[in-house]
Amino acid sequence: MTLPLTGIRVLDLTRVLAGPTCTALLADLGAEVIKVERLPDGDHARAWGPFVDGRGQYFASVNRNKRSLALDLRDPAGRAVLNRLVANSDVLVENFRPGTLAKLGLALADHPRLVIASISGYGPVGPERDTPGMDQIAQGMSGLMSVTGAGEHTPMRVGVPIVDSISGIVAALAVAAALAGRERTGVGGHVQTSLLESAIAVLSFQAQRFLGAGEVPSASGNDHPVVSPYGTFRTADDSINLAAGTQAQWVALCATVDASDLAVRPEYSNATARVTNRAALQVDLERALATRGAAEWVKLLRAAGIPAGPVYTMDGVFADPQVEALGMVQTPDGATTPVVRGPIWVDGVPAQVTLPPPDLGEHSTRVLTELGYSDAEIADLHRRGVTHTPG
Repeated sequence: MTLPLTGIRVLDLTRVLAGPTCTALLADLGAEVIKVERLPDGDHARAWGPFVDGRGQYFASVNRNKRSLALDLRDPAGRAVLNRLVANSDVLVENFRPGTLAKLGLALADHPRLVIASISGYGPVGPERDTPGMDQIAQGMSGLMSVTGAGEHTPMRVGVPIVDSISGIVAALAVAAALAGRERTGVGGHVQTSLLESAIAVLSFQAQRFLGAGEVPSASGNDHPVVSPYGTFRTADDSINLAAGTQAQWVALCATVDASDLAVRPEYSNATARVTNRAALQVDLERALATRGAAEWVKLLRAAGIPAGPVYTMDGVFADPQVEALGMVQTPDGATTPVVRGPIWVDGVPAQVTLPPPDLGEHSTRVLTELGYSDAEIADLHRRGVTHTPG
């Protein structure tokens, strides 16, 4: 099938996770992504384990559907290759510190149709604009860590580099919007986001609680901060998540767990009362839930129209029938290690992993050939260490 970004070439100068997440999503939507990696070591994430057949799984998680061109960008010949790529690309994505792109000597002004996307740590203005950013630093500075965890276990980082991922998603949206704008105006443009801005934006109602009501939110662990019962509850074996967000769901929950008396107690009579008496409500509900195991309760609660689900470790995630039905795990041709596909469907078809995460410089020769370099020129670039091909 023809995907929305088929025919769009993306020059990927990013590394680690935020930028590669952006370009992976663009590749899922059909863009041709050429990942330019600096010699000698390439993307920093290649050095981060665990390793399977010599390949870092951190790198593998966000570099599907890309081709790798390895270049020494300190060498004028390497920068010349990069400039030729710029001239033949629709989009350039980078997550350097502000100012680094200019130091590469790219003739960006000569390509008005080019869409440039930049992801920085702290944004293009302000006293920290030149400061390098990392996911956990942004989690802390944004306040995200202050509302994560509970009790003595807060502040707490989210268990994945969530700010990097969100920033990559935001950048991909901005690129798609800029490409749509280019169709109308003929001009590309420069779109930007940062880890700090993305992290603050995702605080949603927690930020608005402070801005509107003057409340400084505290961490509430596995409980929803302003709705109850909405959280994690123990059963006869494992814990489950359940959410009774409306009065009707609350009444249905009490009936389903054979505790209809809870629905008429004054201390649980409305949403505000249930939040105020959350601790006692947790005890009462877990007493009722102790009569069955997690799997049985999830089926019963869902049948009653109450949002509920298991609390898995990673092995449980990928054994779940719904996850299997979605085909979230794919092993592309020529690969031995499976990866998670992108989360987008187009016209009833889920995203496909057609290229496995590449070895450093795996596609250098082919990309250089496509750019018009002769065999002799490519051999000379290899000999001089300006580029690299494995093997």
